Amino acid sequence: MKTRSADRKRPFFIVDVFAEAKYSGNQLAVIADAEGLPPSTMQKIARETNFSETTFIMSGRGRDGGYGVRIFTPGEEVPFAGHPVLGTAFIIRQEMAGKAQGVTLDLKAGRIPVSFTAGGVASMRQLSPEFGHVFRPGEIAKILGMAPGAIDERFPIEEVSTGLPCIIVPLKRLEDVRRARIDTAKYMKLAQASAAKAILVFCPETYRKENDLNVRFFAGYYGIPEDPATGSANGCLAGYLARHRYFGKPDVQARVEQGYEIGRRSLILISAQDRQGAIDVNVAGRVLPVARGELA
Repeated sequence: MKTRSADRKRPFFIVDVFAEAKYSGNQLAVIADAEGLPPSTMQKIARETNFSETTFIMSGRGRDGGYGVRIFTPGEEVPFAGHPVLGTAFIIRQEMAGKAQGVTLDLKAGRIPVSFTAGGVASMRQLSPEFGHVFRPGEIAKILGMAPGAIDERFPIEEVSTGLPCIIVPLKRLEDVRRARIDTAKYMKLAQASAAKAILVFCPETYRKENDLNVRFFAGYYGIPEDPATGSANGCLAGYLARHRYFGKPDVQARVEQGYEIGRRSLILISAQDRQGAIDVNVAGRVLPVARGELA
């Protein structure tokens, strides 16, 4: 007697993405062999894991070489997210693709290629960034619970998307980043009216001298009060830095630290090149396996 699709055992994996050591970085649950699971069940599983995202590998490699993948936060499905792409590609490579040098994911936002280095770093080329609304410093300062003077007004507060829109906020000092506290009512009002539902704040001061930027990311709209490492938003940041010549040039290579304020230290490697308005963005980091099992 055949087991019904919805009842069969499905393997799952837990990995740490953008991690320098196990039990750091951003946690991800990857559900393999997810074909046949209804979206409502996927959402329940994502709430059960309660990580920033849970991914579902919908099928094996297609004729065009890609693997279908869906991404859910505890609150809803999203078309793209960075650390889920790297973590899922790592599992596909280890379990399904014979440790190939590259894996392509087919997401709702589009096709994302991921490559791997001998040192265990996974790298993805994101979609070209799109730039949207520019916000007033006073408006965003109130949402972050800080004085407008904490914002570095040499650069805009701008909506950027490489698949999932994000509001990029330049701050002056590490202390300003530390003090950021989301006013939930004001934030939710902004999220309802804006294409971008998440906020990334950054500054050039860092906890570790070898790093270039410190970042925090807030996305309560998606059920993620604060994320320890955010590949999609750091891809948006890379495009932003290149476009606005934050480092004085159109090419960007930076080590970004994130998650220090919530006890999940992470390292994201970003790069971007602005070629007369056409911006290429890459985001990379290490993926470390933590656990595996089967859904009951």
